[in-house]
Amino acid sequence: MSMKWWMGKLSAGNEYRSKGACVKLLFSALGLSLVLGGCSLLPDEMPEEEIPVITPPTLSEKPVYTVTTETIETKVRGSGKIMSTVEEALFFVSENGTVKNVHVEVGQQVAAGDLIAELDVTQLENELRQKRLQFRSEELNMKQLLRKADEMTEEELEEAKINFELKRTELVELEEKIARSRLTAPFDGTIVALNIQPGDTVQAYDTVAVLADMTKLTVAVDISENQLPNIAVGMEAEVDINAHGSHKGRVSRLPVAQDNENNGGYNPWNPNPGKNETDSPDQYLLIELDNFPEGVARNTPLSAAIIVDRKENAVVIPPSALRTYGGRTYVQVVEEDGTKREVDVEVGLQTPTQVEIIKGLEPGMKVVGR
Repeated sequence: MSMKWWMGKLSAGNEYRSKGACVKLLFSALGLSLVLGGCSLLPDEMPEEEIPVITPPTLSEKPVYTVTTETIETKVRGSGKIMSTVEEALFFVSENGTVKNVHVEVGQQVAAGDLIAELDVTQLENELRQKRLQFRSEELNMKQLLRKADEMTEEELEEAKINFELKRTELVELEEKIARSRLTAPFDGTIVALNIQPGDTVQAYDTVAVLADMTKLTVAVDISENQLPNIAVGMEAEVDINAHGSHKGRVSRLPVAQDNENNGGYNPWNPNPGKNETDSPDQYLLIELDNFPEGVARNTPLSAAIIVDRKENAVVIPPSALRTYGGRTYVQVVEEDGTKREVDVEVGLQTPTQVEIIKGLEPGMKVVGR
């Protein structure tokens, strides 16, 4: 009986140990699964950043130019417009007045003598009628006086004649004053500017209109005063007219010398110099084109270049290859083996893109730029 109990106890112990081993195995498996599951919950590792390879900058080599022979030209440049060679500012020469009528408009063609505008001179016209009647009376009195000339002294007769002539002069002056209130065209042309309308008050010698002969158009260029001594009539010119292309021509006239007493647009009878300053062809350098383009209107803007000097087969280099230091002018010449040496040079004509070398270089040599 004790044997059976021991065997039963042994059997129970084995079962107990077997259950314990299973529990341990279960916990081990559970722990492993947690570890593996925990790993799956961790964030993915960031990929390694690719650091670009930094290449140190290379110093740019200075440009090398070949000495060549070309035609070099120096030019004087200016801007301007199309104008008429026959162009005149129109103005009243009488005293200040009010515009009564304007008989033209801009763009209208007129003939010499056509009425442009007139001032209101109603009061003067009334005064003229009265003076004419008075002068008729003076004429009758003078005729009667001459019949009695024998009864008068020589001094009395002379004084009577002087008074009569003074009355005649007053009448003539009034007629001339009224005539000056009517502005007429001095030549056939086109009204290109009009600065008045009825009712405006105008000053004597103020420009009220501009008349131009549109059949005599030319190129007018504004040139700086310090450049004018370099230009002569007959020099070649290149003109670029807005929307009408480039054209060749020659200088036909230099600006008219101006001073304080007679400037462009100034009337010598004007007692107020400078009050009637107008845009006149006399103020510009004029260029005659070889072929004037059709359809070009007055005042079309343009630019021009006058060729003041030209040399063919000149030895030239770019301006960037020329060096100066301490009063010395030189270039760096590249030898066949790649070495460089400095060579003093003598410079001739210069333009924004070319420098003429009179002495020191030969065509085909290579020079270093900056």
